[in-house]
Amino acid sequence: MSLDTAEKQKLIETHQVHSTDTGSVEVQVAMLSKRISKLSDHLQGNIHDFSSRQGLLKMIGKRKRLLAYIKDKNFQRYQDLVKKIGIRG
Repeated sequence: MSLDTAEKQKLIETHQVHSTDTGSVEVQVAMLSKRISKLSDHLQGNIHDFSSRQGLLKMIGKRKRLLAYIKDKNFQRYQDLVKKIGIRG
């Protein structure tokens, strides 16, 4: 479940730190969260799609590592990001 260009651009614009930012932790976590939610919806109806489930678990692990990184570097940015995205950090 990939994101189309318009969705990616919207996520980048809402979470970027500065005007040319496309790869900061905030943007990466936002994109991963969107992909995770789309894939979770897909797996609700396709319970035997085991390869997608494995990809979902890998994405969740990557998001968890990125959140741990930003939590160690700047706790306030971490709290703002978790609140903005709406996940249980």
